Amino acid sequence: MEYLLYLIGGAIAGLLSGLFGVGGGLIIVPILVTIFTSLQFHEAHVMHMALATSMATIIFTSIASTRAHHHKQHVDWMVVRNIVPGVVIGTLLGSLVATQIHSASLQGIFAIFVLMVATQLALDLKPSPHRQLPTKAGTGLIGGCIGIISSLVGIGGGTLSVPFLVYCNVAIHRAIGTSAAIGLPIAVSGALGYLIMGWGNTTLPPYSLGFVYLPAFAGVALASSFTAPLGATLAQRFSAKRLKRLFAILLYAVGVNMCWRLF
Repeated sequence: MEYLLYLIGGAIAGLLSGLFGVGGGLIIVPILVTIFTSLQFHEAHVMHMALATSMATIIFTSIASTRAHHHKQHVDWMVVRNIVPGVVIGTLLGSLVATQIHSASLQGIFAIFVLMVATQLALDLKPSPHRQLPTKAGTGLIGGCIGIISSLVGIGGGTLSVPFLVYCNVAIHRAIGTSAAIGLPIAVSGALGYLIMGWGNTTLPPYSLGFVYLPAFAGVALASSFTAPLGATLAQRFSAKRLKRLFAILLYAVGVNMCWRLF
């Protein structure tokens, strides 16, 4: 029954990810939190396991997405090279910090972040191109900030890196493609950080690799790979504006539900 839950959760995450064009972390994390809680996993580790497992699954979606955007020549590899050192350091640091934060507090951070993203989508707020990309050091610093936040909420960073690149006068398609490439080192370093910080923890359930829960990782990754293309096909039937509104409603529901769990 437990494995069936992961397959169902992965199928839902993949469908919604394909439908709304997101990496999946914003959807995978709350699904895993719900499943882990229902299975009565140790309360202190539920959110850490959800974040770690989410980042592990994003590794594979990021690889597929990066290859697709690279073939379309939408990846600015110079930007990727400049931002990756900061991203890796920030993500590892973020995972270290996250493991020192109580699970309930992490859920609060996630809920606030989700509600902020939902509001940005609902109001259709977009950064206006105002400047060029900063220096290599400046880009690395921004990457560090993106990495820290991404590891705290279990995402691949696209929600943060795309607006940053657009603000720096990068064309939207190139910003999305470059963001996909940035998401891979975020996912790898984030999953690695959570794996290291959870290594040897005897209170974690069997089949855990650090905080990465392997049954959930396998189930979500497998099911989502099949349903994501279906979601992308369904997305063609809706206008971009309507999809944004629907996704905003979904994220508001997720954010409110996560807040409700805390009280």
